Amino acid sequence: MDENNENKKIDLADICANYGGAIIGGLVALLLCFTGLYKLLVTIVVVIAGVFLGNYIQKNKTAVKEKIKDFIDKV
Repeated sequence: MDENNENKKIDLADICANYGGAIIGGLVALLLCFTGLYKLLVTIVVVIAGVFLGNYIQKNKTAVKEKIKDFIDKV
């Protein structure tokens, strides 16, 4: 029976090696939720996405116009 118990033991080093990133990510996510910092991060992500979208539209005006026209025609 001792051999079966030794084979079934969970090695903490193996768990950390296999799931370390997921564990750390989960802890960081819990910390952000408990402190409310996720609202700030979401705001920053939205602002950065807006900057990239505006830059793309500015550099590709004609292509964006055509895509919008095609989308409106489909609707």
